[in-house]
Amino acid sequence: MATAYVLINCEFGSHEKVFSQLKSINKIKETRGVFGAYDIITKIEASSAEIVKDIIATKIRGMDRIRSTLTLIGSEKEQI
Repeated sequence: MATAYVLINCEFGSHEKVFSQLKSINKIKETRGVFGAYDIITKIEASSAEIVKDIIATKIRGMDRIRSTLTLIGSEKEQI
């Protein structure tokens, strides 16, 4: 199982629309609004890292009103 967390910075006033769009993506397991440099954090889980990367590259980064993202991909080798 591949897991990634994506921190998302949205255009001002558009976080609710982006939030709704993210919740409709199949492999996204959790989405929350956050305070600080980013507006939203979302968790993706899929059977492979390639699927996760595709979701990030095509579905999330391709959305309107997203200014920037920071992706944290979990290591499949070690767990704490």
